[in-house]
Amino acid sequence: MTGYLTTHVLDTAHGCPAEGLEIELFRIDGDTRTSLRKTVTNSDGRTDSQILPAEEFELGTYELVFYCGAYFDRIGTKPESPRFLDEVPLRFGMSEAAHYHVPLLLSPFSYSTYRGS
Repeated sequence: MTGYLTTHVLDTAHGCPAEGLEIELFRIDGDTRTSLRKTVTNSDGRTDSQILPAEEFELGTYELVFYCGAYFDRIGTKPESPRFLDEVPLRFGMSEAAHYHVPLLLSPFSYSTYRGS
């Protein structure tokens, strides 16, 4: 089995998928942080394709950055200055060739994540 990475963002404050939220994937190698791709969530809060497909999968440390402030601005959430949550970075390791699913449950004042299936 070859590994790959997916994500899903749910807006728990509004009870819906977070459509149109920009996400960036980085590979971490020591002090080097390399951007691999940017994508945007669809109407289901998912990306249209695997955020790290099997043909690019490597074991190692990665970081997903969810650009939540821009999403909240776009949907009309009352802005704060500065926003409590603007960019949410999630750094995690992938140690086996498997499906890694890293969802984000999001509100303007909190978030949670877990290794999904």
